[in-house]
Amino acid sequence: RSLTALDSLVAVVNAEVITRQELTRQTGLVRRQLEARKIEVPPQDVLESQVLERMILDRAQTQMARSYGIRVDDAQLERAITAIATERGLSVAAFRARVESDGLSWDRLRSDVRQEMIQSRLREREVESRVQVSDADVDAFIAERERLASENVEFELAQILVRVAEGASSDEIQRRRARAEEVLTSVSRPGSDFAALAASYSDAGDAMSGGSLGWRGADRLPQIFVEAVNALKPGAATIVRSPNGFHVLKLVGKRTAAGASSAEQPVTQTRARHILMRVGDNQSESEARRRIEEIRQLIERGADFGDVARQNSADSTAGRGGDLGWVLPGDTVADFERVMNSLSPGQLSQPVRTTFGFHLIQVLERRQQAASAERTRAIAKQALREQRGDEAWQDWLRQLRDSTYVEYRLDE
Repeated sequence: RSLTALDSLVAVVNAEVITRQELTRQTGLVRRQLEARKIEVPPQDVLESQVLERMILDRAQTQMARSYGIRVDDAQLERAITAIATERGLSVAAFRARVESDGLSWDRLRSDVRQEMIQSRLREREVESRVQVSDADVDAFIAERERLASENVEFELAQILVRVAEGASSDEIQRRRARAEEVLTSVSRPGSDFAALAASYSDAGDAMSGGSLGWRGADRLPQIFVEAVNALKPGAATIVRSPNGFHVLKLVGKRTAAGASSAEQPVTQTRARHILMRVGDNQSESEARRRIEEIRQLIERGADFGDVARQNSADSTAGRGGDLGWVLPGDTVADFERVMNSLSPGQLSQPVRTTFGFHLIQVLERRQQAASAERTRAIAKQALREQRGDEAWQDWLRQLRDSTYVEYRLDE
């Protein structure tokens, strides 16, 4: 059949198409997000072009994940949505009501969460598993942090990326550099709106959030970024070249972080306890969920958490009333830690699903305490892995985009 104007093609990505209807829906969503953040919305043609580029990259990632057999089934999706709702202190029903009251489609949210999970698993396969950090790397990293210890600086940065394709000719590189210099001139004008310029011109994934990187310590930024902005005054901008292209970096703010030195930087420690209902051969998912919800109601009616844990928890901590002792960042699985960190002392969580089963978590107290030498090395190693993982992922995405066949039909 012939395509109507509504479902006409705007791009072909390898063997798949993106329709006008899909682009219109996504552009409308991005427009509402920009307006909610008080970011000036680019002209419609510029906005559509930016959104289409992100849709193309998303589609390429989905295709690559499919070729590897990466998928997220409905049960996994439901667990993820439950975890998101729990983080917000809501039941799934209340979370759905809030999403729909904000004018968003529940089906659309489910689709977006599934897509994020698939991309996360693709990143784990292609990047995270290959990031190596040696003891020598950790030693050098800690030494560099010690060098900056007297300042202990954190930066608030924003960026606009002018992407350079892999294998670009010298002429093309010069054209992209000139484009970056034009952007730098624009952002340096008094009264310029960096966020609006990022939404219009940046090729980075954070373009639609105004290019903001937020506050980050030097250990969470590429070294070339730190070197480029360390001497700048807040409000100033500069250009940095990386394998991805030219970054127009603006130093929004600079501050001294709390703590005497990086080696003695205190970390948040949480004393928590939990009750676990395992899912396995002897207990189905639905039965474990039913039991943990009954236990939660029992505690809410006044039963002692420790006594209930001793009688019911399937974890080795049951004899201690579920007490985990003092937990440091990274000591528990991510889903457990995310919910634990969202709780106030004394607050009881909703049921939390992890690879072990269903948990109820209660935070008893928190403290700030300097990490041991071993903990300092563990934190440094994790920071290095995250930094290198981010850089490797951006490089992998650039290569994926360069190798993806794209045929544009936007002007037809």
